[in-house]
Amino acid sequence: MIMHHCVGFECKILIMKVAIAGASGFAGAELIKICTRHPELELVAVFAESSAGLTVRESHAGLSDVDLALISTEKLLSVVDDLDIEVVFLALPHGASQDYVPQLLERELVIVDLGADYRLKDPGDYKSWYGVDHRQPELLERAVYGLVEFNRDRLKGSKFIAAPGCYVTAASLAIKPLIDESLVLSEPVIVDAASGVSGAGRTNKSQNMFMSIAENFSAYGLKNHRHTVEIETNTNAKVLFTPHLAPMTRGILATCYLRPTHLIGSLDAKDADELLASCYRRTFAGDTFVDVESSAPSTRSTYGTNKAKVFATFDPRTNWVIAFGALDNLVKGAAGQAVQALNVALGFDESLGLNEIGVWP
Repeated sequence: MIMHHCVGFECKILIMKVAIAGASGFAGAELIKICTRHPELELVAVFAESSAGLTVRESHAGLSDVDLALISTEKLLSVVDDLDIEVVFLALPHGASQDYVPQLLERELVIVDLGADYRLKDPGDYKSWYGVDHRQPELLERAVYGLVEFNRDRLKGSKFIAAPGCYVTAASLAIKPLIDESLVLSEPVIVDAASGVSGAGRTNKSQNMFMSIAENFSAYGLKNHRHTVEIETNTNAKVLFTPHLAPMTRGILATCYLRPTHLIGSLDAKDADELLASCYRRTFAGDTFVDVESSAPSTRSTYGTNKAKVFATFDPRTNWVIAFGALDNLVKGAAGQAVQALNVALGFDESLGLNEIGVWP
């Protein structure tokens, strides 16, 4: 794949043709928006199942300027060949990416999978946490995990990226630096996290209807949520993870409780908080999309952006460290992070297509 054309002393980055499978979903819509404003990507095909035949503007009210028709996903491979597509985003339900990844790898395309199909390296974890046998365990090691802040070097030059889960990103950004610097113990770790309704996808389910969501706050996936194993893999922690559904459209706030080591427990609260903050500042120095906050972040501060916000504080009375991670589940938790990882893989500026100003109020 040639990305640079050089004549004399002048080099020009060639525009890469992109396709999105799962374009009728919420993450798919965010991918469409990002790809259409990305200066080095050309979105040439979008795929969906139930919405096939509709235009993007008919499927997504906010994308009225995108003049593409949704093609049935079963035609993905033939269209990829016909249009010389170089990058494919897969924003499909769990298990569906396995129908296409082997054939796309044979074509030596760049694949970015937003689903969970290739995030985990141990095929036994899929049986334990997803209840199914992985159909292609031999491909798990080929996928490069796309949490850029912790895996940037491995992503460079990669052609097969497995984008992380949304809850996982918020929790991992908050927890991993503190464990890595031995400021907190790796167990017990408690993660209470709340997500907006868009995290449940676009499928019409009774529990996602307005009368079920409005003025309601509920926990789900108790003790066995699939993201638990991914958080544990990233952080080397033993995690009790409880997700909650909040009556908002977008956003994730992860509130994480960790026991301090003597490095924190021997300090007063002010000095402990400064040590926690300095840990974050060291970890994320130079990271465009992670902000170290001076107080607990809110989901609204990340709305519509690829930003994640982290903050941690020590409570000497109860001897707990409380760490927070906030992000937009559709951007930094899904589409934005996928494009960020792609930028790194292709050698682009990491922020291309992602410098969106937040929505306020």
